[in-house]
This record gives sequence, structure tokens and C-alpha cells, in this order.
Amino acid sequence: MSRKTVAFAVSSLLLLCAYAAKADDQPPRDLKLVGDHWTAWDPPAPPPDAQVHTVVPGDTLWSLAAKFLGNPYLWPQLWEQNQYIRDAHWIYPGDPLILSTRVAAVEDLETVDLGGEGAPGEGEDGARAAGESGEESGAATEEELKLLRSAEEAAGAPNLLGSESDIYCAGYVGPLEETFPFSITGSEYDGLNPTMDTAAGAIRGNFGGEPSAKYGLDTGDIVYLNAGRNNGLAPGQVLTAVHPDDEVIHPVTGQVYGRLYRYSGRVRVLTAQADSSIAEIVFSCEPIAVGIALRPFEPQPVPLARRTTMRPPNLPSSAEKLIGGPVILLADDRVVSLGQDNVVYIDRGADDDVAPGDLYTIYRINKPGLPPVVLGELAVLSVHSRSSVARILQSRYTIHVGDRVEAK
Repeated sequence: MSRKTVAFAVSSLLLLCAYAAKADDQPPRDLKLVGDHWTAWDPPAPPPDAQVHTVVPGDTLWSLAAKFLGNPYLWPQLWEQNQYIRDAHWIYPGDPLILSTRVAAVEDLETVDLGGEGAPGEGEDGARAAGESGEESGAATEEELKLLRSAEEAAGAPNLLGSESDIYCAGYVGPLEETFPFSITGSEYDGLNPTMDTAAGAIRGNFGGEPSAKYGLDTGDIVYLNAGRNNGLAPGQVLTAVHPDDEVIHPVTGQVYGRLYRYSGRVRVLTAQADSSIAEIVFSCEPIAVGIALRPFEPQPVPLARRTTMRPPNLPSSAEKLIGGPVILLADDRVVSLGQDNVVYIDRGADDDVAPGDLYTIYRINKPGLPPVVLGELAVLSVHSRSSVARILQSRYTIHVGDRVEAK
């Protein structure tokens, strides 16, 4: 590896610092001809050992992650491999997209000879390197290594935008009436209470005649399901417990938007009979009741993103752009005064091309004639057809249901 390679790496990482510090609120406009196609970015030549996909019309990081990684929620892994892409929403036909490659850690440079072809300590160059400074031998100096590390740290790797509990203990806003394929029909506790002979004041010995010994079920409890092998259930299958909650009234239109379906936890099938199953509660967000609905569990990785500075308060969007735009529909646990780390629902979802990892600026519509107020920023964690779960990342003032949001 030559000194020019180190200089190029330093320049590239410093350039990433500038990229990470800039928020692209609008599609890039300064397209340039690179090879045989137009792009806004500066794609480098892929490493020789890289698996590369050439972007074609219609490609998105979301769709390519589904195709090549088997899960669209893993799209940040593609973004991490292709750091020349400044805004993950915009990729251009003809650009090379690295799917996988091996990149040496920065720390490895301390043991790499940058002066020529021989291994350290071999031949004339090796003998000179052993007795002279790194500057004279061609080895990376400590100052260069520090610069590489600081540039990498400044550019930053994508950060988690929330936690698993933010996703798996939230829920979604769906239609008013939704049917579920399975449910919990009972638990071991239903058969533990004996029937009391109140006249004699003694136990009859008939167990299961009285109400359940435990109503709020949680992790570790054994439950019974209303379906089995004939319904497609098998040992090891995981199901999500869903609690249909109240109707959701849209804070702006005043109309019924749907119903909140709250996630209560997960159960895993232990044994499956023909038409029933025995299962164990393996995760609980709240006490789970007999009768609760179940649906197949869908893993949803916590999305990643490179954080940029929040929208400056002196450069808000216009009120005209915000009217009719996305709105904070309701907050988790019906919280009224919202701030950083609160989980909320917005009234846009997969039907509106919202994707996990999308960032939004939060606004309050001001008095007539005054510009909107920048309140904070939120990140989308999971997406459903007509709604999305999001987490407030920053807040300048108290945020309320009904505040507007705009894609960053």
C-alpha cells in the first residue's frame, strides 16, 4: 500500500465528514455525467473482491435489501457499504452498489508496510525501515493514523434510531374491524382453583370449577391456543399477541381514522395437536389476558441512520407545504405532552412510501401570517399500510398530537 493510498483514504474520510454534517431536504439537483450515466454522487471504483450490483430504474435500497439480503429492513447495511451515497433516498441507474466486501480495519494500518512490495524487515528497504522513522520509510505516521481515526469518527457509522421495545411494544393503527387467525383460549391457571363447598366449608376436590387463579399472564406462563396442526401451527412458531384498543380520531379532520392495535407480547408454540396447541409466553409488554388475539410474529430490526443536525429554526418549511401533510396521529400510552424518546404514530405508512429509517422534522402551525415553528425531529421505526411508529429524537418545545411532520 503506497503513501498515496493513505492520503486518498484520509481525503475520502474527511469528505464523508462534510457529507454527514449536511442534511439533504430536497432531491439533489447538480447531476453530472459519470461514465455512461448521470448521477449526483461520486461513486468510487469497487474493490476487486466486491460483489457489485449496477443500479437500474426502479431500484431502491429497500427493494435491493429484500432481494439480496432477504429482508428489506436490512437496507442500512447496503448504505453502510456504499458511503458515497449521501442521501439513502436517492440512488441512480448506472451507479455501482457494493453488496459485500472485506474492508481492513483502521487499526490494521499500524502493522502494514506502506513503502513498497517487500514485507517489513526484508531487503534493503526493510533494513532501512527497521532503523529509520516512519516518515522516511514510507510507513503511516502516528499523525496520519490519528487523522484517519478522527475522520472516521466524525463521519460516523449509522446509529440505532430506537430500541426493540419501541417496536415490539407499540402496535399499529389499522381498520376498525380486523380479524386474527389465532387466539389464547386458556392457561394452566384455569384449572388450579378447587371448587369450594360453601355449605360444608371444605374443598370438594373438583378443580377448575372456580375462576382462574391468575388473570394477568406474563413471561413464562403456559397458555392454550385455539388452533393446531390443521391450521398451520407447529412447534417453535412464534406469534404476536395483539390487543384491539379504542378508535383513533384524527386530530386534524376529527374523523375516525381507524383502531389502535396494541402489541402485548409474544408466545411460542411448544406442542401442536390437530386443533389446539400448548404455548409459552416468551415476551410480555403488559399483562396478557385469555382471549387475546394472535398473529404470526414478524421480525423488524431496529432501523439505522446517520444523524444530521436538526432543521434550523430560522429556516422552517412553509405553512402551505405542511397543510395536508403528515400528522402525529396519537402517542404511545396516550401521552399528551411529548418530548425526546416518546413513541408516536403518524398517519402515513407503506401506502405512502414511508420506510423505516425515514427522518421527519416536526412543526407547529403558527398564527396566521407567522411561519411554522420547528419543534423537533422524529425517526420512523416500523411501517404499516396506513400508519407508522416513530420515535421523537429531539425536541425544542413540547410536542402534541396533531403537530405536523415533513420528510427531512
